[in-house]
Amino acid sequence: MKFNVPSKTLSGFVSAVSKVINSKNPLTILNNFLFVLEEDTLTVKASDSENSLVARLDVTGTEGEGSFCLDARRIVELLRELPDQGITFDINDENLEVKISYSSGDYSTVGINGREYPEPEQAYEGERLSFVCPTEVVMKGIENTLFAVGTDDLRPQMMGILWDVKPDHIVFVATDTRKLVKFTNSLVQPQCECSFILPLKPATVLKNVFAKEDSIKVTVSERNVRFESSSYIFDCRLIKGNFPPYERVIPAGNPYTLTIDRQSLINSLRRVCVFGDDGNGLVKFKLSADNLTLRAQDSSYGTSGLESLPCQYDGAELLIGFGAPYLLEIFNTLSTPDVMMKLADPSHAAICLPAENAPGTELLMLLMPMHIVD
Repeated sequence: MKFNVPSKTLSGFVSAVSKVINSKNPLTILNNFLFVLEEDTLTVKASDSENSLVARLDVTGTEGEGSFCLDARRIVELLRELPDQGITFDINDENLEVKISYSSGDYSTVGINGREYPEPEQAYEGERLSFVCPTEVVMKGIENTLFAVGTDDLRPQMMGILWDVKPDHIVFVATDTRKLVKFTNSLVQPQCECSFILPLKPATVLKNVFAKEDSIKVTVSERNVRFESSSYIFDCRLIKGNFPPYERVIPAGNPYTLTIDRQSLINSLRRVCVFGDDGNGLVKFKLSADNLTLRAQDSSYGTSGLESLPCQYDGAELLIGFGAPYLLEIFNTLSTPDVMMKLADPSHAAICLPAENAPGTELLMLLMPMHIVD
């Protein structure tokens, strides 16, 4: 086998595909890329036994067809350092010696027979549903929910992002019991109905690899989901079980509304929490007409911080506590200049919202308050 390919083009694809590889793969061969040459198309595959990512690219100067495996770490590092020019792969079909050459250098290694690379199990048996989604819809769904994914092994259904697909919109949901994010996008109309929980790792890979693609075809089966674009095919194992009924925990009518400049609130939170308790990150919100007072303290070290901010507040005077790290995650994810908090009392969840949603979307973030003694 033989083929030519621009080094930077191949480098970009193998770097993307390598994001699937697990540093603790149960099978040694999964530390390799599988290269398959068919006519003028080269596919590069990586897998961690539960997820697999395939990149497709055009090559020139092809001779023969076949497959071989190369050590992923070594080939990624080599391509990263090569100058931007054409390189030639020449593979001896008998002993799988692989020669990689360009205008001023030659490298040699030994590959593994491509037939030894494990084939995926037949995971797409039974009913399958497919729909095409603009890439921007997928990226926004993941970006707005990824930080709220749970990490508790005892609640595996929360360790991923729920895709609640309806005929005329998609709802992306994530929760770790302390916070919950619900992002609804009606700019896409899948014309089908299904739901699945995408684990954290595949969601991160999808966000990093597919961002520049025009659209993504999503194919869902009982246990797996496939994301396909013009350049990549990504197969993921889904999380089993049912996602918690998220609509039930969203308060129907918190009566008090706080509207405030987002960046000013973020800056004040960062300063105040420096003098608070690192263990719980508690910041107390004291709300009165047109004024928000933030206070944090650490009695163990005798430190405290206090700041006042102008705001718009419609409600009774209120003292309520929140974990600063959770608030910062929420307000850093929101992007509007002003943000809103819908509040009730110190024992009920607060609803955090952008001051204005982008057309065709609705973003809602829920945060449970912390118990305070004042």
